[in-house]
Amino acid sequence: MEFEALSQQAKLAGSARDWHGAKIAWERALALAPPGSEQYRTAKARIQNIDLQLSGKSVWAKRFAKLGPVGVLLWKFKTFALLALTKGKLLLLGLTKLSTFASMLAFFAVYWGLYGWRFALGFVLSIYIHEMGHVIALRKYGIAASAPMFIPFVGAMVRLKQYPANVAEDARVGLAGPIWGLGATIVAWLSALVTGHPIWYAIAHTSAWINLFNLIPIWQLDGGRGFRALTRKQRGMALGVTLVMWAITEEMMLLLIAAGALYRLFSKDYPAEDDNGVLTQYVGLIVLLAMLVLMTTGGAVRPSL
Repeated sequence: MEFEALSQQAKLAGSARDWHGAKIAWERALALAPPGSEQYRTAKARIQNIDLQLSGKSVWAKRFAKLGPVGVLLWKFKTFALLALTKGKLLLLGLTKLSTFASMLAFFAVYWGLYGWRFALGFVLSIYIHEMGHVIALRKYGIAASAPMFIPFVGAMVRLKQYPANVAEDARVGLAGPIWGLGATIVAWLSALVTGHPIWYAIAHTSAWINLFNLIPIWQLDGGRGFRALTRKQRGMALGVTLVMWAITEEMMLLLIAAGALYRLFSKDYPAEDDNGVLTQYVGLIVLLAMLVLMTTGGAVRPSL
């Protein structure tokens, strides 16, 4: 059963041209299959095909590099364009699930009644993008999970069907939601700057605030999962940045984040080695989301999540 789930994830990742994610899923499926079985041969063949795809990319990268700086820029543009198309396909994937779509409609209806349909639509889409950030990261690491489910006055959730391989994977899956949520917030903020319409400020402010809330480093919140990969020294650095941003913005949510960081500073669940990637993501999210909360103040609509 687990082999089938992993192979399905690998096929979905491959159809979206996420070769690295597909390879990871097939490698995990290969480890479950008995040597010599049909499942084993299928997984091994798929891995070999993906290796050919990746080696082909390397050849084209070298060809572009021969053109000098212009070639490098062209290669980066090609890579970015393919990435945008891939993520765009994956972002729409959640809408094909009846449970996700139905729960989104119920969520939308509740907030339409409270704040009007324009805010409700922007709000539900910003949360959907946040949750799909988790889904895309889970597919990248080949981790089986449910489709996103929306619960009015609570938020949305993705239920894991298997555990990440280590705290580094879990941290990156956890922070992927706020990273994608940050993208949605920036789009709403830019729309507010261009149009001057108050509804965009309300959507941007609420989205920034909720993603900031998710960075509180406790329990199963995204920040809690991110903090598991940080050493004591790195947790102290994250605490320091949070306090600096509170002094700049006076956003009370940052004090809750700081309190959680202080508690986790003295807990004994920290790893032995630094994870600079997770630290950069976490601190970057704190800074950017706090600034967006400040810059969109006046459009506050803060539903309970």
